[in-house]
Amino acid sequence: MTLLDDPRIARLLRLIRAALHPPKGVGRIAFALFMGLLCHATFAAAVLSMIVMMFFGLSESFGTVPWPMAALANAALIMQFPLAHSFLLTGPGGRLLTRLIPGPHGKTLATTTYAIIASAQLLALFVLWTPSGIVWWRAEGAVFWAVVVAYGASWLILLKASFDAGAEVQSGALGWMSLMARIRPVFPDMPTQGLFRVIRQPIYVAFALTLWTVPVWTPDQLVLAASFTAYCLLAPRLKERRFLARYGDRFATYRSAVPYALPRVTTPKANGQPDAQ
Repeated sequence: MTLLDDPRIARLLRLIRAALHPPKGVGRIAFALFMGLLCHATFAAAVLSMIVMMFFGLSESFGTVPWPMAALANAALIMQFPLAHSFLLTGPGGRLLTRLIPGPHGKTLATTTYAIIASAQLLALFVLWTPSGIVWWRAEGAVFWAVVVAYGASWLILLKASFDAGAEVQSGALGWMSLMARIRPVFPDMPTQGLFRVIRQPIYVAFALTLWTVPVWTPDQLVLAASFTAYCLLAPRLKERRFLARYGDRFATYRSAVPYALPRVTTPKANGQPDAQ
């Protein structure tokens, strides 16, 4: 089996090829490209701000709200992401997404719109955070480099988990590329390959790992890490309800064979979905 036979790669390549040979329609193509540029620029800015700001334990940022009001502002910044992120994944939230873009393309662009909103939320969180000015601990010497390696590895695991779940969906490319090609967005099947063979929620676990492997610890980072780790453990329960409703026995079999967040020490059994993709 070659890389091109991998359904995750083959599906992405089909989408890219379709987008590179779009049917005529200058207005549609221009709008799709604009949404793609906006989506990926916002996504890149959000990821970069997360990596940099958490590296310094949120001891550096651009928020200037006076204390103690800054505590309320920071709490609001933390809460706005999980609340909106979870709501937009519900039925009413999904319908709202399709209406946010006026005209006939709202439904096609839903995944791109979702990625833009999520990226803007994260960017706001990390750029507008008001630091407490308190630093508890900074890694030094060999410990610093060990922590940096762990931090980098956590981000690489998150990247791999996102690829396994469907890079075109996780990045927001599915919507604008489908509009570009004038095709109906085709979502990935239930993910069971890669890291999803080991645990059911590798994206959430990897994101939690990035929160706890930073080389600078402050009260700010602790609050963020504790809050978002709780979200990473609880929010997937709602996701799994949707998967159970959508995939039925397939997901039930997968769920019974693959652990939720902590991998088994022994080699896991087959997940019951050998040909799911």
